[in-house]
Amino acid sequence: MSESDLLCRMFQAWREDIESVPFPQFTVLTIPLQRNRADLDAAPGAEHVTNPTRRSAGPR
Repeated sequence: MSESDLLCRMFQAWREDIESVPFPQFTVLTIPLQRNRADLDAAPGAEHVTNPTRRSAGPR
């Protein structure tokens, strides 16, 4: 058996091993939907939030 034949057989065995593992089927989204900016701005009681890292214009 030549080296290329051995490599081909090893590759085929590897593929068969990989293909024997079932890929999980996700029927339910496990990550909750994220609210986008428009949803947050349109929500009742939504107020403008200032940037807390911005320095005031006072003396330095």
